[in-house]
Amino acid sequence: MKRQLLYILFLLVALSSAAQQRRVQNKPYIDLRPLHLGISIGLNMQDVEFENVGPQTITMPDGTSMPANILCDADMWNPGFSVGVLADLRLHQHFSLRVSPTMHFGSKHLVFRNLLDLNEGGRPTETTQDMKNTYLSVPIDLKFSAQRFNNYRPYVIAGLTPMVNLTGKDQDYIHLKRYDLLFSVGLGCDFYLPFFKLIPELKFCYGLINAIDGSHVNELTDINKRAFAQSVSSARTKMIVLTLYFE
Repeated sequence: MKRQLLYILFLLVALSSAAQQRRVQNKPYIDLRPLHLGISIGLNMQDVEFENVGPQTITMPDGTSMPANILCDADMWNPGFSVGVLADLRLHQHFSLRVSPTMHFGSKHLVFRNLLDLNEGGRPTETTQDMKNTYLSVPIDLKFSAQRFNNYRPYVIAGLTPMVNLTGKDQDYIHLKRYDLLFSVGLGCDFYLPFFKLIPELKFCYGLINAIDGSHVNELTDINKRAFAQSVSSARTKMIVLTLYFE
């Protein structure tokens, strides 16, 4: 038994030593450039976190009023597509400032549950909205990279992401503001290939401001929709982005 343990320990040491061996570096001086440019493609998962008003009083078209209690929720993460460009400014051996304007195409699936209107099964009636969103984002991030080893270099990143909602006005129940601001944090790794750098990155983004468009309720021509629009007091945008950068 002791002999088998010694063999296993020897094998682990040998594998570890082999993994730590230095290899020929691709593009060994590329990180000394003051500015890096590139392009990106990726996938995004969009969500939104609502704060519901709770019980409210609805004024009907004939002037009468009635109580309502409608809850709104985004019940799933919807996948979308992202494409953008990249500019990375070297500040230090381990730090760089990165700006990456990106277009995000996606949608959010909303469910409204009227707690005071039950169906035959005794459950709240549900109304849905497919909120399509096209965002132009300009992330400004500070990137901290570890020491390069062979042909890879892991890093972490954090920053702010201003976004512009390019989706036009519509007659849906809820609409988000034109401008938003998100805090983002993520991690990735630079892979040095013979002709370019490939950089996979995973980033998490959370809205810092209330993104709900409060004036949208007054633009609805169907008065019956206003109870749904008034059921939400605030909204925080959330997004997960998996990106491949090519430098």
